[in-house]
Amino acid sequence: MSRGRENIGFIGLGNMGGRMAARLLSAGLPLVVYDVRTDAAFALAALGARRAGSPREVAQQCDIICTSLPGPQQAAAVFLDGDGVVAGVAPGAVCIDFTTNAPAVVASIAAKLRSAGAELLDAPVSGGVEGARNGSLTVLVGGSEAALQRCRGVLEAVAAAVIHVGKTGDASICKLLHNCAVFCANLATMECLTVGVKAGVAADVLIDVFQKSGLGRNLDLQVAMPATLFQGNFEPRYSMELAYKDMSLAVELARQCEAPMEMAERCQREMAEAVARGWAGRDNTIFLTLREERTGVQVRQTPKTPEPAL
Repeated sequence: MSRGRENIGFIGLGNMGGRMAARLLSAGLPLVVYDVRTDAAFALAALGARRAGSPREVAQQCDIICTSLPGPQQAAAVFLDGDGVVAGVAPGAVCIDFTTNAPAVVASIAAKLRSAGAELLDAPVSGGVEGARNGSLTVLVGGSEAALQRCRGVLEAVAAAVIHVGKTGDASICKLLHNCAVFCANLATMECLTVGVKAGVAADVLIDVFQKSGLGRNLDLQVAMPATLFQGNFEPRYSMELAYKDMSLAVELARQCEAPMEMAERCQREMAEAVARGWAGRDNTIFLTLREERTGVQVRQTPKTPEPAL
């Protein structure tokens, strides 16, 4: 593999991956792309990427192969199927998996890549669609320092912060538990907000107090909930289906470690009910409306009137 101007591959061009791939193109990096949805690949080709016909073809053409996929099942297929990355990867290549993945699947993929002479960085991201669009993501990286340094230019093209957390697989553990904590915190926040509204305090007042007090550093309370839940708008920013997948992986990890996780298990049950109601494709904050339903109140902000132009 060439170590001059390295070819970059990107597999998985969805809400996150498509925007991340576009960031790499805007940074001037030569990009080969693949997605099961051909329209997504054509959209990147219009920006200057080359299209490949399979994950294997991407790997055959590239020194660094990025993947951004919905979850463990898709990641395992993209890497390990007969027409997958492992079948085409060359010795010396590095794969960067941006998927929020199961640690056991990460370990399996990493082992297969090592047998082919390649390396894996597990590199799940935080920051949502906005962060993917403007390059302000935080990326957690598990893997060797040498592989990280080689791929730093790629990582810094999509992220404002790159945090090396340890060996391959450690980043996935960190990301799952971070997401789990966020969902549990959101459920606790909603419990308190609904009680406050039912006790007679205006939702606008409670939200303002929560945002300006110690809890206010919670990004979901400042950004995600005001854009979705507090407006009754559940167009997906981060879907209920993906959130439930992440929570379920975190709870399964705790079971494997024989560690109690009562709050997370309760939150998982709430999210499972939201999915069972047919809300998988809505924004993940919709599961918090179950708390409103049980309390008999809604927590909604009054839309702010824009100030008149001078």
